Amino acid sequence: MRRFKQNQQSEERPLIVHGDPKAVGSEALRTLRTNLQFTSPDQELKTILLTSVGPGDGKSTVSSNLAVAWAQSGQRVALIGCDLRKPVLHKIFSIANAPGLTGLLTGKAELDDVVVPIKQIPNLDVIPSGPVPPNPAELLQSKAMAACLEELRERYDIILCDGTPVIAVTDAAVMANQVDGTVLVISAHQVPRDVALHAKTLLDQANARLLGVVLNRVRPQDRKNYHYYYYDDAERA
Repeated sequence: MRRFKQNQQSEERPLIVHGDPKAVGSEALRTLRTNLQFTSPDQELKTILLTSVGPGDGKSTVSSNLAVAWAQSGQRVALIGCDLRKPVLHKIFSIANAPGLTGLLTGKAELDDVVVPIKQIPNLDVIPSGPVPPNPAELLQSKAMAACLEELRERYDIILCDGTPVIAVTDAAVMANQVDGTVLVISAHQVPRDVALHAKTLLDQANARLLGVVLNRVRPQDRKNYHYYYYDDAERA
């Protein structure tokens, strides 16, 4: 039986929405969830990619906590580890990384083999990234990936894809035109304006439907100056 080691994981990549639902960060994630639900009243929003400008912006922590927040609202949620270069979700949820998404996309496993229900969080299933393959971008734009997303649409109310940073590699751009919308995570005080704008340009070139930006790690003293979602975490991966 897979066990969820909340205390062990909370030091670096906290599932704050699950462990401390009254925290300010938890409320910020619930606000993000609610606003995303009302972003597109006339268009379906079922598959969402979360990407970041670069490594260390806290994308995977935001993805995981947003998935928990959505599951807590009573909807069926699938969280997919689409960062095939630096798998993280299995560490956050303390689950096995194999066979994972790469196992599914390479034909070594079926969908039911890679879906991991998170027992402590009803309505949430996680598909970890799996072993690092030699051709991540090719796998993400394969027919197998398209088929995976299509089947997940039939099973779940919302599918969140934890992707790679958009500037570092092409994987996020590849995923962006396969989903209904994209959210860009930016770390406050760490990402220069011109770099953030370059990330947006790359998403525009990939025909991404940018739903908005999450400004992560906003300091308490900055809150009066920022009119964005904020989430304070310690992730560095």
